[in-house]
Formats: sequence, structure tokens, C-alpha cells
Amino acid sequence: MEPSEYRIMDFEYDYDDDGDRAGDAEYRKHSSPTNGASDGGAGAAAGGAAGEGEGAPPRRSARAPLETQQTSTLSALSLPKKKSSILGASSNLVNSIVGAGIIGIPYALRMSGLWAGVLLLILVAILTDKSLRMLVEQASFHPKLRPYTVHTFEDLASYPFGKFGSGFVLFNMFVMAYGAMVAYLLIIKDTVPTVMGFEHGKNLLERNLILIATSLAIMVPLSMQRDMASLSCTSALSVTADTILVFFIAAYAPIKETVEAQGGFGEVLKNDGINSTLFVGLGILSTAMACQHSAFIVANSLEDKTRRRWRWVTNQSIALSAVLCLILGVCGYLGFLGTTQGDVLNNFPLESMQANAARMLLAFTMFFTYPMESFVARHVLIMLVHNGDMDARGGFTLENESRVEEEELGEGGGGEGDDATVHTTATSGSIIEGGGILCMNRRQTWTVMVYLMTLLPSLVVSDIGPVLSLTGAIGGSCISYIGPGLVYLGVNGEAFLDMVGSWVDGWRRKKGYSASDNNGVSEGDLPVEGDATLAMPSRDEARQFTYESIASGSKPCWYCLGLFPLWTSVANGGAVHMQRKIEALEAVAGGLADESKEVLPPPTKWDFTVCLFFICFGAFSAVLGVVSNVWVQMYDLDE
Repeated sequence: MEPSEYRIMDFEYDYDDDGDRAGDAEYRKHSSPTNGASDGGAGAAAGGAAGEGEGAPPRRSARAPLETQQTSTLSALSLPKKKSSILGASSNLVNSIVGAGIIGIPYALRMSGLWAGVLLLILVAILTDKSLRMLVEQASFHPKLRPYTVHTFEDLASYPFGKFGSGFVLFNMFVMAYGAMVAYLLIIKDTVPTVMGFEHGKNLLERNLILIATSLAIMVPLSMQRDMASLSCTSALSVTADTILVFFIAAYAPIKETVEAQGGFGEVLKNDGINSTLFVGLGILSTAMACQHSAFIVANSLEDKTRRRWRWVTNQSIALSAVLCLILGVCGYLGFLGTTQGDVLNNFPLESMQANAARMLLAFTMFFTYPMESFVARHVLIMLVHNGDMDARGGFTLENESRVEEEELGEGGGGEGDDATVHTTATSGSIIEGGGILCMNRRQTWTVMVYLMTLLPSLVVSDIGPVLSLTGAIGGSCISYIGPGLVYLGVNGEAFLDMVGSWVDGWRRKKGYSASDNNGVSEGDLPVEGDATLAMPSRDEARQFTYESIASGSKPCWYCLGLFPLWTSVANGGAVHMQRKIEALEAVAGGLADESKEVLPPPTKWDFTVCLFFICFGAFSAVLGVVSNVWVQMYDLDE
């Protein structure tokens, strides 16, 4: 039997501050319980392999199967063991979108104004679809990243921006997931006790006890699942319940009576265009549609992931979610106008049988949507505390360590490693988990801790509106708009500098100034007389323009007005850090592009325009959203 092939868990390689080239640098590897050296000798890159002198440059490992060369890959234990079809992945994505946010859409239209709210909802849906494809395509199909499996949003951000990028993404992922889970629990506290006869705003003790009992019985067990693909069935049921709920609101909201009392539909449209609390509504809309924090979890669960299949998933999911939000939002708002509450079902009579049925449908949806966000929050905490090792194979007990050794020996021999290392086979069919407290493993322990962290504020807070709005203003703006835009600009930094450099160079030539950097060609690149084998370097063989050549010298007015000093600085920083990290990864274990993968075409001017719009839109939304929320709460403008 051939020896088992091992994968190493390896999240980030970087340079020491005084290292300039991959061959001269010492590499720092973040260790984890599952780290180990493969048979190909990834550790040989440290310069201490047998037969090499001390201080020798790192050498690439011998050619080995592609999966053993992908040193940026996650452990086999940390990746999904179950895969979803397009329908299953779409159901999970819709379920992560159509959560607590959908019931707050009528309140968002009240805050922003009817016309403005509808237009913002459509814009947010378009931006969400674009950002989902942009992120996953950069991670999986970018020419420079193809050899290295990038499984998470924060891992993608770490290529151009290092620890700052991954930390920024992780923080905002947690903010989004945490705010959404608190909102889900608040909805449970609003709906289930009301159906049982406890009036909204009263009987706080009974409401809290019901919340604790129902969430422990349903939400926590579902959140204990390891892979999101396990939730495909419950997600489909949740989406069905959401669809029924939307049509209930459309059918039973007192639209006719409310609109007639305001002088007719034309009068409502005339007087309800845009409000001063516009960005409060935008925050809720961003929360409702935000799913970038769970996009990679859904994408990794998709069977046979290609650009076309992922586009199908995003198009179907965003279109369905936007239609549901639009119907429920417009009908719910027109039914109650200025009195619309954060949870529109609280506007319906307590004793109404139809309203109680809708409340149970909403609670049903929240029970099945909470685990989606719990997966994200758990992922963030495990990344920060355990470097992404969710399963803790071997754990901290002698019994579990013995079981791991027995399993691996039974599969044909595990490789040798140091005492702190547990080698894990990529082909192992079973998972031995450990690392938790009491009788729970690590995954279950963190699931319970996340639940307790969200339960405590939900027992105190009662109004869902500010929760949704602040979550969207802070986490939604950063994770949905600013993050994707910055990552795209950083990953494609060289192409952006070339594009801007060509514009500036053309302006300088027209004005009679010296050309920028000779288009990247130095005197040494010129052909030598009599040597026919030499040629001028092509545009693809060398960077046309450098950041220094763009930043120095005269520049046109549009360069400053368009904030290009900022954009070029970000692009240059991303390009430099990304190149260093890729060189480090190649020096450690090499890399071969997976020829079966598609290759993303080069970015266009339109792509960069969209990218910069994402960043600007997100920055304005975040700042004005927080300011608007503080203003509304100070002056009770939502009463």
C-alpha cells in the first residue's frame, strides 16, 4: 500500500522585515494542531533540509500531486465533507439572505421613503450579486491565485493586505453574524409568545423563558452541524415559509384602508419620496441582503464549482430574495405607513388568526436561519483562537490522540512528526473531534458559546429596528461594499497601476512632459547590435508603470479629484504584499496551476469603476448610517 498523502494546515507565510527576496527570507509559519510536514518536504524550504548548508536558500519541494503542493489550503478536516447541488446551494444562500432583515423591510421604507427605499433595495441587490461573484471568482479563478486554494473571505483578503486584511474581514463578518442572530432571537421573542397569548410589550419573563426553551430545543441542535450542506433541507423549508409569509403580508395588510385615509395612492406617491433618515433605511436593507460573510461557506459546499455554476446560484438567489423583499416591503409599508414597526407583524391585531399563522411562519424561518449565521460566527472565532482548526483532531486528551494514531496506522501508516504534530490524511473518511469542554468537542463548545453571547442581549433588548440598522451600517457596509472593493483593487493592483499610469503618461505626453518610466523599459532591455536573439520585452513581461513613476511628476486635475493618490497607494500596497506572499508560498512548496480550473479574464476599466464605487458607497453608508441612527434615537424620530 502506498503511503498516505498528507495536507498541512497553513494559513499565512510572510517575510521578515529585512527580507527582500524569497530566496533570502526566513518564513514564519502559524502553527496549528494539524500542521505537519508532507512527504514532499515542505519543511525543506526552511533551509535546514539534509544535504543543505545552514542559511541555504529555500528550495521547492519535489514534484508531487497538486493537492500536496497547495500549502495555502485548509486542512481536509476544516473543509465541507458534504456537497450541495445548485438548488441546495441556492436554498442555503437565499436562507442566509432572507432572514430577520426581510421582516424589517417595511420599516426600512418608512425610514428612507417609499421611492428612495425601492430604488435602494434594487441597487443593494445588484451590488450584492456582483460582489458575491467578484469575491469567489477572484479566490478560485484569478490567474495568480489558481495554484493556491483560497477557501475563505479573510484568506483572500490576506493576500493583498496581510493580517490587517484578514482581521478587517473577520471583525465585520462577526458583527454581521452577531447582529443577525440577536435579531433572530428577538423575532422569536416577538412571535412565539404572542401566538401563545402573551401580549407584545408585556409579560417579559414569560417571553424570555419561551425564547430560551424554543431556541435550545431547535436552534442549538441545528447549529451543532458541521457542514452547511447539512442544512440544505431545512433551508428549503425556510425559504418556502418565507414565500408564504410574503404573500400573507401582501394579502392581509390593510393597504386599501390606509392609502384611502391618506388621500389615495397618488397622494402617497407624491408625498413619500425621500426622507432625512434615508441611511437608517439603507442600513436595514444592507442587513437584509448581506450574505458575503457566508458566501465562501456556500460556495465551498457547491459541487463542481465553476464560474457558470456559481453565477447560477447567485443570480437565482439574489433575484428571488429581492422579489420577496420588494413585495413584503411595499405591501407591509403601504398597509401601515407612518406607524410601521421594526417587526411589521407587531402592527397586526394580537387576536387575528391569520396574523398568528404568519407569526408562526416567521418563527419557523428564524429557527432555520439562525444556524446559518451561527456557522459564520463560529468560523470567525475558531479562526482567531484556533487558527481555523475546527475539528481539533486529536484534541487534548490521551484517549483521542491514541484513537487518531490507531486510525492512521490502520490506513496504511501515518508519517512521522514531532510530538506536537498530528498528521491528518486527506482521504480519511472519519473525523475524530476533540478540544472542547465538558462532554463537548471544540465545534460544539464554540456553538454553545456563540448562542450564549447572542442570547444575553436578546433577553434585554426589545426593538429589532435599531439592531438591524446598526448591524447593516457597520458590518453590512464593510463586509458587503468596502471589503469586496478593496480586495478586488488589491488583488488586481498591478493592472490598476498600469491603467492609471497609461492615462497619466498620455496626459504628460500631450502636455510635453517627459514620459513615465519609459513604459517600464530600461536601457539594459534594449537589443544589442548584431544579436538577433534579443528582443524588446513585451507589455506582459514587465510592469508598464510603477507607483513611483505615477506619483512623481506632474499630474492632471482629475487625478486628485478622483482620489487617485489613495487608490494607487492601496493598489500598490496590495500588489507588493501579494507578490511577496505568492513568492513565499512558491519557495516553500511550489505551485502548479490546476489546468482544470477556468482562468479569470483581465480586469477592465468598468470592473475597476465598479470596484471604486463599492468602496465609496460603503464608506458613505457606514458613516452616515451610524450618524443617522444616533440622531434618530436621540430625538425619537422612529416613534
